[in-house]
Amino acid sequence: MRLGPVPWAAFSDGTMAADELDPGAADMTGMATTSASIAGTLRGYSIEVNPNEPKAVDAALSRLDPGTEVFLTWIPGANPMDLIGPAAKLRRAGLFPVPHVGARHIESADQLERLAARLVSDAGVDRVLIIGGDRAKPAGPYDCSLAVMQTEIFQKSGIVRMAVAGFPEGNPNISESALNQALDSKLMYAHRAGLKLSIVTQFCFEAEPIVEWLRRIRAKGIDLPIKVGLAGPAGFLTLARYAVRCGIGNSLRVLTEKPSFAKLLVEKGPEAIIRGFPCAEEEGNTTALPFDIAGLHFYVFGGFNKTVDWINAARAQ
Repeated sequence: MRLGPVPWAAFSDGTMAADELDPGAADMTGMATTSASIAGTLRGYSIEVNPNEPKAVDAALSRLDPGTEVFLTWIPGANPMDLIGPAAKLRRAGLFPVPHVGARHIESADQLERLAARLVSDAGVDRVLIIGGDRAKPAGPYDCSLAVMQTEIFQKSGIVRMAVAGFPEGNPNISESALNQALDSKLMYAHRAGLKLSIVTQFCFEAEPIVEWLRRIRAKGIDLPIKVGLAGPAGFLTLARYAVRCGIGNSLRVLTEKPSFAKLLVEKGPEAIIRGFPCAEEEGNTTALPFDIAGLHFYVFGGFNKTVDWINAARAQ
């Protein structure tokens, strides 16, 4: 099934230039000898912020470029209405807040309706990320992101831009066939409902599973905007802890089996992973990113400011 390109202005820019591949990255990925320029892939990036960390929200207001997408996490057990105030601040500053909506965290249809209405009326939100939510038993009537989409509650509130999760390394709680079927179902529903759908992936510690997953996705004719998730710079133990929590066991072995590469991740952030992406520059096209990805998305396990510091330094190279 081929779905036509979905216009999403916030995902539209990016540049690519040939560069020498980092020898360590070449050992890791087996990719070609050319790679994406670091600065080029960082155009149009997005980043996550915990709405319950006021200092991080304030830092986003002062440090991010206008038009940057800022994903607001919904921590299990937190009040979803805590998303409203930070989202409103970000939108007034010219940023695009993207609240997480965890299907399994939603307690009732009434709660979902109130959340959607207030995100639009009080905060000017026009896009959301809908995820299943890390909870064994749903708190309410929704057990997956598709179930939330099918309520049409967000559509009725005026939100038709929706992102869903992508899993280059799979999900420890869901089989690969079930993941593929779920993604196909969401794509078909979005096409019928006229949604502007995109995909944001889990983070990985090596380029190869990301590249192989992108190849499979594009080969299926899925040409939606895709943001590739990466962990910002953080300490070894922090990266390992979040890797276990997020279920990226295959990539986690990189931290233990390849200590020199793990040291690069800790000291230089995800640069070596980005250098493992194949170069996609074509003659006369200076804005192409590999596999036509929309850009990178950063998880800030080591702290918001530390990640932004790294991004700004890399973009200045």
